[in-house]
Amino acid sequence: MSLRNRVTLIGYTGKEVEIVNFEKGKIAKVSLATNDYYTNAKGEKVEETQWHNLVANGKLADIMEKYVQKGKEISVEGKIVYKSYDDKDGNKRFITEIRIDELVLLGNRQG
Repeated sequence: MSLRNRVTLIGYTGKEVEIVNFEKGKIAKVSLATNDYYTNAKGEKVEETQWHNLVANGKLADIMEKYVQKGKEISVEGKIVYKSYDDKDGNKRFITEIRIDELVLLGNRQG
């Protein structure tokens, strides 16, 4: 395990887990919202939400499929992966994903 590309996030899932099956296994995909709070120049408390794309495979994909639903609070560790592809119109698109290798189920969003 390299510490050079390591990320830890705690947040709430924004949608149901998407499972993609392949011949040799499956991957689980879900979005995760993390919130940060600060006070702006007017003294108002501001909430800023960042969205992260999570991807897991193997046993983690099985666990996510079974136990993670929209609104579930989770903690993940993994690495940042950058990908690019050309869309149907020939435009270059970029994707940033967190490839997770550790998952902790925390709770559900209240309210």
